[in-house]
Amino acid sequence: MSISNYAENKLLDTIRGTSFSVSNAYLKLHTGDPGEDATANAATETTRKVVAFSAASSGSMASSGTVEWTNVSTTETVTHWSLWDAASSGNALWSGALASSAALTAGDTFQITSLTITLD
Repeated sequence: MSISNYAENKLLDTIRGTSFSVSNAYLKLHTGDPGEDATANAATETTRKVVAFSAASSGSMASSGTVEWTNVSTTETVTHWSLWDAASSGNALWSGALASSAALTAGDTFQITSLTITLD
């Protein structure tokens, strides 16, 4: 799991009094490691889905509901996710590997039922 360079700088800036917030967070799928700035190995299924999180505790926070892609556009295997601050364009916030890869067939429904983000 990796926090993006953008998010690292924004979090550090809060220490000097610059406020930072994200209205909504969006999940994107990847077919391999997206890299620290989440620009590599994007899945052909490009729709980003809103994900909500419970309050952080003990250095981590967990999603508070299932995120679902219905009728995926392409047959491919997804292995990673990235978190963004916008439904399109925007800034990458975080990325990580799925608990296990998922072989999707065009037309399938894919769900992420739980996602936990942790600061080490």
